[in-house]
Amino acid sequence: MIEAVRETPAGELDTLMSAVAHGDEAAFRRLYDQTSRKLFAVIRRIAGSEAAAEEALQEAFLRIWNHADRFDPALASPVTWMTTIARHAAIDAVRRGAERVSAAAVVIDEELAERLAGPSTITDSLAGRQLQRCLEALGEDRRSMVVLAYCQGWSREELSRRFDKPVATVKTLLRRSLIALKECLGGR
Repeated sequence: MIEAVRETPAGELDTLMSAVAHGDEAAFRRLYDQTSRKLFAVIRRIAGSEAAAEEALQEAFLRIWNHADRFDPALASPVTWMTTIARHAAIDAVRRGAERVSAAAVVIDEELAERLAGPSTITDSLAGRQLQRCLEALGEDRRSMVVLAYCQGWSREELSRRFDKPVATVKTLLRRSLIALKECLGGR
C-alpha cells in the first residue's frame, strides 16, 4: 500500500480529507482504499495479532471519519495524521487486551473446581476426578494456560502476555500439555 499512497497525486489525499470532513462517504471509501494497507501494516506491528490489528484498523478509520474536520494540512500530511491515529488505536487495542487478560486472571483452581463440581452422573464424577488429577499433574502455569485457552478461549497472544512468555513457547507448552493430558486420560 505504500506504493498506492505514493501513486496518489499530491494533494488528492488532502482533497479526500476535506470531503470526508464534510461527510462524503464516497471520498471516505477512496481514502480507505488508498491508505488502509499502509495503516494496517503500522497497526499490525503494534497490535501483536491479526485480529487485534483488524479491530484497531476499524477503530482508526472510525476516528478518522469522526475527526476529519480536525485535520489541518498545514500541520501534517494526511498520511502522517492518519498514521498517528492508527498508532494510537493500536496502542489502545493492546491496552484493552492487557486489561481483559488482567480482569480474567481469576484463581484458576477455583474456576476449575467449579467446572468439575456437581456432575450429573457417576460416570461424569469419575471422569471429572480423573481430568482434575491429570490437570494437577501439569503444574500450575501449564494447567492455567490449558484452562484459559480451552475453557475461556484466550488466544496465544493473550496467554503470551499473561504468562510473560513468547507466543511460540505458549504454543509449545499448550501442545505438550494436551499430549500429557491425553496420555494421562489413557488415550495414547
